[in-house]
Amino acid sequence: MATQASGLLSNINYPGDLRLLSEDKLPQLCDELRQFIIDIVSSSPGHLGASLGVVELSVALHYIYNTPYDRLIWDVGHQAYAHKILTGRRDIFHTHRKYKGISGFPCMSESEYDAFGTGHSSTSISAALGMAIAAGLQNDHNRHHVAIIGDGSMTGGMALEALNNTGVSKSNVLVILNDNGIAIDQNVGAIKEYLTNIVTSRAYNRFRDKVWNLLGGNTKYGGNSRAIVKQIGNAFKTTIFRESNLFEAFNMRYFGPVDGHDVIRLTHLLRDLKNIPGPKLLHVITVKGKGYVHAEKDQITFHAPGQFDRNTGEIIEKQCPSQPPKYQEVFGKTILELAEMNPKIVGITPAMPTGCSLTYMIDKMPHRVFDVGIAEQHAVTFSAGMAAAGLTPFCNIYSSFMQRAYDQVIHDVALQQLPVIFCLDRGGLVGEDGATHHGAYDLAYFRAIPGLTIAAPMNEQELRNMMYTAQYNPQGPLVIRYPKGRVVETDWQKPFKLVEIGKGRQICEGNDLAIITIGHVGNFVNSIRQQLEADEISMAHFDIRFLKPIDEELLHKVFKKFNKVITVEDGTLLGGLGSAVLEFMNQHRYHATVSCLGIPDRFIGQGTNEELHHECGFDPEGIYLEVKQLMRVLTDKELNQADGSIFIKL
Repeated sequence: MATQASGLLSNINYPGDLRLLSEDKLPQLCDELRQFIIDIVSSSPGHLGASLGVVELSVALHYIYNTPYDRLIWDVGHQAYAHKILTGRRDIFHTHRKYKGISGFPCMSESEYDAFGTGHSSTSISAALGMAIAAGLQNDHNRHHVAIIGDGSMTGGMALEALNNTGVSKSNVLVILNDNGIAIDQNVGAIKEYLTNIVTSRAYNRFRDKVWNLLGGNTKYGGNSRAIVKQIGNAFKTTIFRESNLFEAFNMRYFGPVDGHDVIRLTHLLRDLKNIPGPKLLHVITVKGKGYVHAEKDQITFHAPGQFDRNTGEIIEKQCPSQPPKYQEVFGKTILELAEMNPKIVGITPAMPTGCSLTYMIDKMPHRVFDVGIAEQHAVTFSAGMAAAGLTPFCNIYSSFMQRAYDQVIHDVALQQLPVIFCLDRGGLVGEDGATHHGAYDLAYFRAIPGLTIAAPMNEQELRNMMYTAQYNPQGPLVIRYPKGRVVETDWQKPFKLVEIGKGRQICEGNDLAIITIGHVGNFVNSIRQQLEADEISMAHFDIRFLKPIDEELLHKVFKKFNKVITVEDGTLLGGLGSAVLEFMNQHRYHATVSCLGIPDRFIGQGTNEELHHECGFDPEGIYLEVKQLMRVLTDKELNQADGSIFIKL
């Protein structure tokens, strides 16, 4: 049941309605909007804290700017819930992140108000600059472009590259730095320290007050923006001459820091900034989780808390005590075990210590875990440097975010045969976060890199043993890819065993057809074994374990016995396990009917993993139906009549 808006919010369907309100009504609207978000997200889980922190900013931006003509680009788009509610999606907001519902991130195909899709971080300034220059080339000089960047995204190298370009472009771009001091975990690094110094510096606070007095406190300056700029420049030089400003060094006019929760002050400031030409940056201080005491106190948990009681803040746990842990927990506790045995092991993550469970190791040995901020490229080459100096780095990056560091994996790691261990979290479909976060491509894009070993565990014990084995692999980089979700068994902390690299295993014997799987989806095949036996279908199941080097001995065994083969993977069909098996079959001139199940060649939206696996056809039901289809349609007689041709379902 959708939550109904009340009060002022019930009459706000689009920003045009918002602009009809008198300025003094804006604080009330912000309160109603904040409560609406809390009501919805408490029962329909999503990213809570970041969106609560920008309610006033969202209202002020749509109040002052002529959206969608003026373009707002929301970096790390999980801060855009208020934006979505104000732009025609209030009554369907309860469907966010649900199957066939609206996306949890800005999406260009969803609304004209979503100027650019932003699921990954540090992209907004580049996009805004590109749009601004395009507008200028098309003689559209009245359009404004605003990039709202926050939640740690300024630590991403791409954001600094964009600032470097924007500062010399003379384009009418406003960058709003939403400074809340936290991404998912607390921000780290020199930029974080620099921003903290700005906020706490008495000199900067004096400068901030002068900006307010000049721009917001007295509207008589509204018609003379050039005079304002000159006065601000003089105030800046005389007040903080001894302190360098990072953003001024990029040739960006710097304003702030200002209170991001004073909506009226923000509207005054934004109105005046519209009249100042050229690139500029507004530094806004916000509180992640603002207005909901539980989210303010525990910002990490309430980044994306799942279902919770909005009155008490109590997280509503769906898991039972008997449920097995998540792969992430197995990774986190296992790397701590290994690090206690091997002093050369270090952990690296780009701003995801809680998400990937490196927090277990941080608690025990913080000097051996390195959170490098939202900087995947740096994380990879930083790991390469550690490996070159004799350490054993476990670099944990979400599969979708690893795409951003592909060149570094090739050039800085694989080419130099450095033994970096990449633990790819969230491999495969990841559920409600949707297309921007699915780890669909890793098997395919890593498979093309020479000298790279690619492994995917079918269960928790395989993950532990692959991690244990990886530290003894001096031949080059090794990737261990595992999904978001729960493992198979509750009793999982068993003694380590070495795994022979490049060797798969046979799970069960059979005579009618072979199913080859990689990773957790092998458990889907296990779950239908009894059903197939009841249908008198004898299935052999092979867990390939390593996509590269692939177990050719096992594949010879498969194709010498079976002429009906199914491959199953939680990855894109193009270039993954199915492709590897077909290439092997062609190379060795085997003739068989091969059906490949996996993620099709299109972007998959959001929903539960069960819904998405079903849509893609490789859930237990989909595999069962494919077996039945293969056995019914392609008999030996029909295969002979087909003259040995290959039937592939893509």
